[in-house]
Amino acid sequence: MSEATSRKRRFRRPTLATALLAGSAFLVLLALGSWQVQRAIWKGELNAERRAHIAAPAEPLPEAAQDWAAWDYRRVDLKGRFLHAHELMLGARSLNGNVGYHLLTPLEEAGGRVVLIDRGWIPLDKKEPETRAEANPEGPVALEGVLRIPRKPGWFAPANAPEENFWIWVDVPAMEQATGLTLAPFFVEADARPNPGGWPKGGQTQVDLPNDHVQYAITWYALAAALAVIVVLYHRRKPAEGDG
Repeated sequence: MSEATSRKRRFRRPTLATALLAGSAFLVLLALGSWQVQRAIWKGELNAERRAHIAAPAEPLPEAAQDWAAWDYRRVDLKGRFLHAHELMLGARSLNGNVGYHLLTPLEEAGGRVVLIDRGWIPLDKKEPETRAEANPEGPVALEGVLRIPRKPGWFAPANAPEENFWIWVDVPAMEQATGLTLAPFFVEADARPNPGGWPKGGQTQVDLPNDHVQYAITWYALAAALAVIVVLYHRRKPAEGDG
């Protein structure tokens, strides 16, 4: 028996529908793997850029900027006085496994601009100002921190509850309405220098975005390879007696 005849008997001829379905699934899996590789490269570059900004010396916060987004994750220093009567609570924040808040306090600069300052983490029992009065200075203060541009969360994030002073994310327009203040379009996360009484605990900036995309890419590519093997095995017939 010829080699060509032997090959025909050892493999089932796939139907057009089966070939199209398997081929489409294979290409989709490859595309998903390649997309995850691109995401991994993008996040790696973004994390490197953020680390470079964090490592640079702090700069005075300018009065104005053409593009505040270019200042995202840059270290800045600024002066002013806290408006403690307008404190805001960023909820669902944890530190070392303990649940609490981030204390967000407006800071009024000498020129009149008001900047939201994320002063750091406080436990649940420190929500009321009188429980941390020593950490609420009334006079001028100087601080250093990381400038952040507010971003809307994903579709499944809980909504803010301004009426309860419980915020999940920084929403400047809504916070302006809640405080009655005109706020800068960014906020500053204070550094880790200790506050009197130990609260709040600053230095809570999260620099690196989670980057698990390489593992995801490997998974998609492995599924594509597994699909190819399954298709080959499925269409391979066991040789009948006398074949060969």
